[in-house]
Amino acid sequence: MTKRIVMIQGHPDANDRHLCHALARTYAGAAVTAGHEVREIAVGKLEFPLLRSKADWEHGALPASLGDAQQAIGWAEHIVLFFPLWLGDMPALLKGFLEQVARPGFAFHTSGGNPLADKALRGRSARVVVTMGMPAALYRFYFRAHSVKSLERNVLGFVGIAPVRETLIGLVDNLDEKGRERWIVKLAALGRAGD
Repeated sequence: MTKRIVMIQGHPDANDRHLCHALARTYAGAAVTAGHEVREIAVGKLEFPLLRSKADWEHGALPASLGDAQQAIGWAEHIVLFFPLWLGDMPALLKGFLEQVARPGFAFHTSGGNPLADKALRGRSARVVVTMGMPAALYRFYFRAHSVKSLERNVLGFVGIAPVRETLIGLVDNLDEKGRERWIVKLAALGRAGD
């Protein structure tokens, strides 16, 4: 079964030389070859302000530069986020992007003042692909993948996106060509499956 997939490249460096970019290219190519429809959002290439107040988030206008991104997320059946772990969390630019696009009226609707009552992005699944310098097992078991769990629960889950799967790639600075190729093969398989 083919899917409508939106890929969100959350690496803030728009230079296309990072492992996150290679993994995303591989996933996208394999997904398209398998017949999936794919749209891509490169957060590092977008210009938008950071939100500074609750009032702006609730009532301010979505920046024009994010209209296509919000539309692509609404169109998608499956969302794949790629980002490097920076200081134990997603990069600030990606967080700012998510805050801007996941606004009331798009990501959820309030019913009687309860934002949990109408999660507007239900019916979508997601995969979170995170690269990091530390061993992935250390991040997962010692640090309990705290920032990825927060993203899954407090952002994606809050708006109804489920299930959410993870691909955690550790020790990226030490990966040799064989190690990179193993991850490329894994992401190609995920792309073909639309997962």
